[in-house]
Amino acid sequence: MELGTKPVGGLLMQYAIPAIIAMTASSLYNIIDRAFIGQIVGPEAIAGLGITFPFMNLSGAFGAAVGVGASTCISVKLGQRDYKTAENLLGNTVTLNLIIGLLFMVVCLVFLDPILRFFGASDATLPYAHQFMTVILLGNMITHMYFGMNAVLRAAGKPRHAMYSVLFTVGMNIVLIIVFVWWFRWGIRGAAMATISAQSMALCWQLWIFSNKKEVLHLKKGIYKLKANLVRNIISIGISPFLMNTTSCIIVIFMNNQFVHYGGDMAVGAYSIANSVVMVFFMFVIGITQGMQPIVGYNYGAEKYDRMLRCLWLAIAYATAILLCGWALSMLFPRQIARIFTTDAELLDLSAKGIRLDMLVFFVVASQAVITNFFQCIGKVRISIFLSLTRQLFMLLPLAYILPKFWGLDGVWYSMPASDFCSFAMTIPILFWYLKKLKRNER
Repeated sequence: MELGTKPVGGLLMQYAIPAIIAMTASSLYNIIDRAFIGQIVGPEAIAGLGITFPFMNLSGAFGAAVGVGASTCISVKLGQRDYKTAENLLGNTVTLNLIIGLLFMVVCLVFLDPILRFFGASDATLPYAHQFMTVILLGNMITHMYFGMNAVLRAAGKPRHAMYSVLFTVGMNIVLIIVFVWWFRWGIRGAAMATISAQSMALCWQLWIFSNKKEVLHLKKGIYKLKANLVRNIISIGISPFLMNTTSCIIVIFMNNQFVHYGGDMAVGAYSIANSVVMVFFMFVIGITQGMQPIVGYNYGAEKYDRMLRCLWLAIAYATAILLCGWALSMLFPRQIARIFTTDAELLDLSAKGIRLDMLVFFVVASQAVITNFFQCIGKVRISIFLSLTRQLFMLLPLAYILPKFWGLDGVWYSMPASDFCSFAMTIPILFWYLKKLKRNER
């Protein structure tokens, strides 16, 4: 009920801060993970880890299709007081995650090496990427279920529980990676084992929360059988983040191959490091959009459009301010940031330059990400899909192909800030067009 009554500013902070803390902790874990691998295993290992990014994005795409789609549907149904449908959505989320997670694991394990080669792995980096992804894929169902349940926790009005789940996972991850990589010297395989082990423990806690019969949403008999209309609703909304993550997968594959072609394995390692830095700051934005999602979804379902739009504008302002801070740090201290990951002189130079170029105009991505998520939250799937694809598929892909022909390796780096700005310029007019349409309909 508080989603439709409490002041929007305080409500957004109430939901966004736990999500920001959780996402930031998760990205800091990724930095620690890569730092351990880069410092202990070596520069080839961190380049191999960069090859796995498309795989992780592709797995995340299927997880997002279910988790984000279901949590958005649940938020709207709670706003409409349709608690029975919300419970059935929870059960269908569990079933879909199990089915998709299993299928993804089997198919990818069968064709693992050819897929990694296609993603840009060389003879030097393939063994590292293979070791890491074998363990990750074996735990794929756990990963899907963990992220899906966390999304539903936020939709069910438990942002702090979702935060605690991620914080526990991150903390346990760090402990286990120290044990497995530094102490036992299990290398990149140990890093993957730490990830899956920590997610397994957190998932047990999430399922325990949803087993409480006193909760509005809880696991019980009769809700797990897939229902065509519910699955259709989940997928129709989840298709936007699915396409966004799939597009990220395609882009990283293409970028890895471009970096290998124009700069070799060390350029791929630099891209991996720059990507990690970008994601640290972008995780703040994701946290804000996750906090925004139940508020916007509930108030849209309840037809309280003034509250919905206030939440949107506040989210844009907060997200932009955060990325401006990230931009300043990246422009001023790129070499110091890169040194966290490696001491190799060549990789350090490439990474410092890459961080600056990747973050050059990244602050404009804040509004683009928030607006895309806004359309997803209110069920405007086509608009959300279009905006999801604009930045990477329609802008980055052609630019990353054309610019290197003129500027070589620098051209690959230049393509990223260029696509960021172009997608921002396209997103703003679409938002104002929709707002004018909304005002006309209210009359």
